[in-house]
Amino acid sequence: MAVADPDPGQMRKHSLVIAGHRTSISLETAFWDVLRELARQQGVTVAALAADIDRKRGAANLSSALRVHLLQVCREKAAGK
Repeated sequence: MAVADPDPGQMRKHSLVIAGHRTSISLETAFWDVLRELARQQGVTVAALAADIDRKRGAANLSSALRVHLLQVCREKAAGK
């Protein structure tokens, strides 16, 4: 999962519609790149993937839940799962 932006740590804010509500999410560029790639691999939109993660996040804020989910996916991929 390559990072296309020369500054992967730069914060980027994007608006998504999740569960019928517009929300803004701030993530580093590197996380947006991985989120887009994962959504593409799963054949869903970024909003649909974020909504799925949102439903499972518990008390964590959405940006944190997205980062943790993406980290888990990368770890599983690295472990060959």
